[in-house]
Amino acid sequence: MATVKKIQPRQNYLGVGGWVWAGRYGLERYLYLLHRVTGLGIILFGILHLVETTIFRVQGQDTWEATMALLSKPWFEVGLYLVAVAFIFHALNGLRLILQGLGLALGRPVRPIYPYKDALRKKRLGTMLMLAVIFIFALVFLFDFIVAGGR
Repeated sequence: MATVKKIQPRQNYLGVGGWVWAGRYGLERYLYLLHRVTGLGIILFGILHLVETTIFRVQGQDTWEATMALLSKPWFEVGLYLVAVAFIFHALNGLRLILQGLGLALGRPVRPIYPYKDALRKKRLGTMLMLAVIFIFALVFLFDFIVAGGR
């Protein structure tokens, strides 16, 4: 009688470190990590913004003015700059991922000829253009932040 060998599921050997280790994937893996982090940051900002504009406003004018005085500190102004940059990155990277998911940014399929060119290198130009746009927006926001004093 033949014995049937059970296939074991692949174990996650990297654990939480797998989030930040890019391995052989390189740039796209780090963009994926940043997409996750910026998404979580935008959600956290949204929750804090809702708390700021509802709970503290309902509690009276004194609480509202104390909250606004706290939020006008330079650390919070820098935080608003980082949220703007994170939003731009998340939006543009999400658009890039949508275009790639629809197959619009991958190019035409070609017959594989050695040495093989993987899909990551085919879409590298679009990734670099997206990063350049994000960098330009970040510089514009930083310039406005420095010149206007965060206001």
